[in-house]
Amino acid sequence: MYRITARHRLAVAAVVVGTALAATACNASADKDKTPAAGGGGADPAKNIVLVTPEPIGVNDFLKLAATGAQNAAKKQGGAATVLESKDTSAIQQNVEAAVRQKPSVVVAVGFEFSDVLAQQAEANPKQQFLFVDSCTAKPYPNITCATFREHEGTFLAGAEAGLLTKTAKVGAVVALDSPQIRRFSDPFGAGAKQTNPASAFTQLFVGGQKPFNDPARAGEQTASLKAKDVDQIMGAASAAGNLGVFNAAKAAGVQAFGVDVNQCSAAPGTVVDNVIKRTDIAVEKGIEQIAAGKAGGVTSYGLKEGGITLTGLETGVETSQCLIAQHPDVIKTVLGLRDQIVSGGITVADPATAK
Repeated sequence: MYRITARHRLAVAAVVVGTALAATACNASADKDKTPAAGGGGADPAKNIVLVTPEPIGVNDFLKLAATGAQNAAKKQGGAATVLESKDTSAIQQNVEAAVRQKPSVVVAVGFEFSDVLAQQAEANPKQQFLFVDSCTAKPYPNITCATFREHEGTFLAGAEAGLLTKTAKVGAVVALDSPQIRRFSDPFGAGAKQTNPASAFTQLFVGGQKPFNDPARAGEQTASLKAKDVDQIMGAASAAGNLGVFNAAKAAGVQAFGVDVNQCSAAPGTVVDNVIKRTDIAVEKGIEQIAAGKAGGVTSYGLKEGGITLTGLETGVETSQCLIAQHPDVIKTVLGLRDQIVSGGITVADPATAK
């Protein structure tokens, strides 16, 4: 989904990231806690990159990829990468302030939680460049470059897989909230299924309630409700906690599910078909290159064409991904063709976030 925090992140599985990255946990209470991630030695401080995360990276693949992108970009421009991991809400602001004090070439922040603090810091430090990943400030700033994702393109492809795999011609989605942004992970799923299986029907249910992004029990109940309607392919768009509810219920019901953001197949082997992957490493690396080339500011969108969105089934290593799609090379071949049509403009996927 669009970047989700530990409270409601769609990130479960682990992806191995280069051991050269040595991230440090930091609550920015003291500058001495800042540790370079890579590149030390003869790196030029003026070309350094500081990445601030909204929570500790741990096994969070979404943030691991962002750190890898920062490392790669820093290495290319002769600098070093530093990671400041926030432990709580107050640490987010402290870490951004600490990052600015280092005067790096770019301060990178991942997630909507940074919107207010980046706006404040961009205004107070007009010479400092910022890269805001997976979100953007309400007001544009010439020194804030935003990198967003076209998640709906990947969701469409996942739906196309579901359309080819369904035995009941009924597919569905369990969604955290009924909002245009979150519907990027559900509406296109039904459209993709329709593309490959015109007879298919689509039903989506919303978790809602007081904790829509952290209610696996409710997400499981919604999954069971879809099964009762004979749905056998389900997109899980209910966060890490919520998707575990979806996956567990899907396994118990004998239906198949799809994950998002990272490879969630290892969370429920034999149940998860595929995942809509968001390549934060691509967005970070290309965003920093864009700023270095003197093209700072504005919003750059990353989708299938730019490599910012993909499916686990379309990536190398699918054979060892634990995803069910690996058992269906014919489906992968068909979806590759659809991807190429989207990239070339032959197919336009409707974006629920911009629909009027």
